[in-house]
Amino acid sequence: MATHQVAATPQTVRWGTFSSTYSPVVTINSGDTVVLECVSGGPDAMPPAGSDMTIPPALAAIHASNLPRVGGHIVTGPVAVAGAMPGDMLEVRIDKIELGNDWGFCGFRPLSGTLPRDFSAPFLTHIPVDRTRGTCRLPYGVELTLAPFFGVMGVAPAPNFGVISTIQPREHGGNLDNKELIAGTTLFLPVWAPGALFSAGDGHGVQGDGEVCINALEICLTGTFTLVLHKNTGTTPLLSYPRAETATHFITMGLHEDLDQAMQQALRQMIDFICSRRNLSREEAYQFCSLAVDFRVTQTVNGEKGIHGMLKKGLLF
Repeated sequence: MATHQVAATPQTVRWGTFSSTYSPVVTINSGDTVVLECVSGGPDAMPPAGSDMTIPPALAAIHASNLPRVGGHIVTGPVAVAGAMPGDMLEVRIDKIELGNDWGFCGFRPLSGTLPRDFSAPFLTHIPVDRTRGTCRLPYGVELTLAPFFGVMGVAPAPNFGVISTIQPREHGGNLDNKELIAGTTLFLPVWAPGALFSAGDGHGVQGDGEVCINALEICLTGTFTLVLHKNTGTTPLLSYPRAETATHFITMGLHEDLDQAMQQALRQMIDFICSRRNLSREEAYQFCSLAVDFRVTQTVNGEKGIHGMLKKGLLF
């Protein structure tokens, strides 16, 4: 299988949007690997002049290009997968994640985050990263171990959606902000448009569940992804909502502006998943979820809030 390299340039990134109308930056075959360089942050989030934190050249070039900016995420892509059609499923194997610079940032502004009215002034911190040790150090002396992942991974939405923001995660994936999706895990996405049109960005160095202030450790990352297409041979789509798998867990997701509704969606997705893999009734699967599945708050800051359910491998299958 082939490996394709996509650098972050003004020609290969978009600032804040998904659409089925975007032309692919590369078209690959199922089973091929693509390496996506991803950068993060607008000019307003860069370190002050005179700082020893340097702006990666790729990010500086994107700032200078005056690309249309709709949302906060710079995403690289889209990558088309030959033969992908609506109703298929795209398996995204996250093979490798590499840090792209030696600092990140975390901040918030009034009227944003989980406490939109509690803080009246913007607050932004630039945080040094030790790439060798895989850590970052906060200004008050606390050192955190990095666990990098991409906040945004998604395919194009259905054509009738038109151009949409990257901020709200939806059935096409997008701004999932799920910290479980580190290197070695797999994300499964339903295909909504010809070619699938996969994009990634919004690199996170480390994040807590909830991402409560609206940022994680925002950082440039390079991701290596193997994209495997699963063709739909029936009349029912293979997948209706994003799902994931780690070395230890199966993960379902729920997304809704109401956190209760997001919880119900993640739970229904888990019941469906269990019943598809094990000869249990829906009543038995619902009961089992209460006994053994962990449901966690993914994020509460993207308009569409997130819940993810985690089923430990080996309990049922």
